[in-house]
Amino acid sequence: MKPRCPLLALVLLTAAAAIAQDMVRIPEGAFTMGRDDGPEDERPAHTVHLRAFEIDRLPVTNAQLAAFLQQHGAVSPTGRRYYDWDDNDARIHRVDGRWRADPGHEDHPAVEASWHGAVAYCGWLGKRLPTEAEWEKAARGTDRRPYPWGEAAPTAAHARFGAGWNQTAPAGAFAAGASPYGVQGMAGNAWQWVSSAYRPYPYSATDGREDLEADVVRGTRGGGHDAAPAQLRTTERGRTVSRGPNAGHHNIGFRCAR
Repeated sequence: MKPRCPLLALVLLTAAAAIAQDMVRIPEGAFTMGRDDGPEDERPAHTVHLRAFEIDRLPVTNAQLAAFLQQHGAVSPTGRRYYDWDDNDARIHRVDGRWRADPGHEDHPAVEASWHGAVAYCGWLGKRLPTEAEWEKAARGTDRRPYPWGEAAPTAAHARFGAGWNQTAPAGAFAAGASPYGVQGMAGNAWQWVSSAYRPYPYSATDGREDLEADVVRGTRGGGHDAAPAQLRTTERGRTVSRGPNAGHHNIGFRCAR
């Protein structure tokens, strides 16, 4: 079926293309997910084989999410919230009829998007949320490293952590903390939604945890700006983080994959 308004369709496609992220290709192959010497939800260490995929080099920013909200609004046609604009932690607001990132926060990770909002944003760009396994491989590589950058303990050069409430940093501020594939911002600054339901290991993409219609708690990875150093590990699953999928949260952002 042809679009009713070809010009409008072109405008929408152009807007989406304008905010398209640089993506990193993660090669096909196996990696070790989880660990045997950590919290119960990270055990056991197990081998997962993934097809090649791409993932955003950086987390989605407030300016990018604002462009989506301008096109689609903050609530879905079925009444689900995409974004908690009325939360004190929100850094995107409607000003003079347009959704805009707050001055000074345009390039910070977009927090307060619900899991459903993250799914919708990625879909708008022809992408999707990464699975939990994809996220961990992109952060960890194949050598079981505890942090995206390797073995060294986290420093302020690697990531934003241990900071005050809502004290995020620009999404691209931590090149020293890049993963072995060059993916940045996989530790600290903002936790990141993944598509997967939060279920015990071993991970299996065919056991129902990738059912996007299920109303269940979803996984978050990576640690936030207010996280402890141990929460920045590549195997950390956010077990103590509030992460109901129907609301946004002050320390959870996201990135897309395909």
